[in-house]
Amino acid sequence: MNIRLATLADIDAVMRLVKQVVPIMQATGNLQWDNNYPNAEIFTADVQAGQLWVADLDGEIAGVIAITLEQEPEYAQVPEWDITEPAVVAHRLAVSPDMQGKGIANSLLQQCEVVARQKDIPLIRLDTNTVNRPMQNLFLKIGYHLGGEIALHKKPGLKFIAFEKRLNLETV
Repeated sequence: MNIRLATLADIDAVMRLVKQVVPIMQATGNLQWDNNYPNAEIFTADVQAGQLWVADLDGEIAGVIAITLEQEPEYAQVPEWDITEPAVVAHRLAVSPDMQGKGIANSLLQQCEVVARQKDIPLIRLDTNTVNRPMQNLFLKIGYHLGGEIALHKKPGLKFIAFEKRLNLETV
């Protein structure tokens, strides 16, 4: 498996992956994504900003993640968090249903740590829908700490759980 920056040529494959994932998410009650979000325009902007990564498994896009420096303003709802502190933030993480259980999500999240170290930022933050127990469990398993429940203005009526992980940048 190769974790690499996505190119514009990857957008169609990423959208096929999203179209596979959304119905499965919704069937479990996770309404975080729908037919409008995320979309090709968002992924194109991610590629153009150099912040979209894909897991390439034998020439097939098996997973995707956007790794940004943009924290959600709603992260301020977590009392212990200072959102003015620089952080690497993971968004739009998805793994092909056919490829789950192969460590792809973990590898994509490890790329967040690579980016954080490259940028000398010891903090990673992310969030997921409160009903997405498998993702929450993965975050906890790989060392993320629960920040708290938040509401995101762009997804009214849904609740999310925010997590963070602090890195020791001295141990490279």
